Amino acid sequence: MTAVTTLDSSAAWASATRMVAANRDLLMAIAGVFYVLPGLAGAVFAPSPTMTSDMSETQMLAVMQDYYASSLPILLVLSLLPMAGMLTMLVAMLDSARPTVAQAIRHSVRALPTYFVAQLMIALGILPLSIALASVLSLILPDRLAVSLALGLLLYPVMRTMLVGPVVAGEGVRNPVTAIRESFRLTRRNAGRILLFIGMAGFVFLIVYGLVMMFVGVVLVLLLKGEPQRLLGEGVAGVLLAVGYTYFVAMLAAIYLQLAGEAAGTADR
Repeated sequence: MTAVTTLDSSAAWASATRMVAANRDLLMAIAGVFYVLPGLAGAVFAPSPTMTSDMSETQMLAVMQDYYASSLPILLVLSLLPMAGMLTMLVAMLDSARPTVAQAIRHSVRALPTYFVAQLMIALGILPLSIALASVLSLILPDRLAVSLALGLLLYPVMRTMLVGPVVAGEGVRNPVTAIRESFRLTRRNAGRILLFIGMAGFVFLIVYGLVMMFVGVVLVLLLKGEPQRLLGEGVAGVLLAVGYTYFVAMLAAIYLQLAGEAAGTADR
């Protein structure tokens, strides 16, 4: 029987920080291209709709429907760019040949269709499951509690498929089903540890993000008004989110290397 590797979160965090430090300049360029610029583009060309407290649920739903109907093409492009950015970062971190930005982007473009289809398959599998769980639980629990519990239970399949990106980028897998199965294999008996590791890091980031944005918001209110204030705030938020996402991707790469073995990232593409 194949031995199961147990995730060491302390070692994974140390590995993630080393990878970020070793590839700092490369990752900054990738983050700027795939996260910061798309975020600013979204703020300019597809700003979020304005909601007011006196709106009814029907009115809010109508506003959101109009927003997505009019902005769907640009939102689709802006959603694909972060996916490509994540794969590019993973290639940069997992490839021992230390690729250039252009080489990492080429690898990520080839891997993007596989990753996109895999994520679509995961979403199509999880969505009906979440609806079914919520429906069953609502028979014995209040609706809000039933929905919350159903979403909580769905964290398990999410954690089990968390390594699809590293598998696609690190092993050159081009079959989405194979990538999902490999992620399930690698995360066996480690879903809870992965959730705790990522959850704690995410909690710390949210605190830091909230404090920084609170300070930035006060400064911007004092110095600027109107559209410049909004765009500068979006820019600062974009930079913070890009930094946080870079460390998140590094954590995924570190988890993958630990569970698959350090030689996994050197596979031929």
